[in-house]
Amino acid sequence: MGSFSVWHWLIVLLIVVLVFGTKKLKNIGSDLGGAVKGFKDGMKDGQPGAAPADDKTAAPAAQVAAASPAADKNTIDVEARPKH
Repeated sequence: MGSFSVWHWLIVLLIVVLVFGTKKLKNIGSDLGGAVKGFKDGMKDGQPGAAPADDKTAAPAAQVAAASPAADKNTIDVEARPKH
């Protein structure tokens, strides 16, 4: 009564697969893996003396910082107002 046997876990796994489907579970797994990888990278970046980030992640940040709204003629400045 205290612990579950292998058969109990197999039945639970079968029910989960039937409810969610294999494609949904694969997407959840890849999303979770990406989140863990991002968390580890964030923890590495936060430590003093950490190695610099790779070029793929550093380039977009530099592009965003270098672009100024006044230089882009296609930018439309708007203000969001709550509905009354």
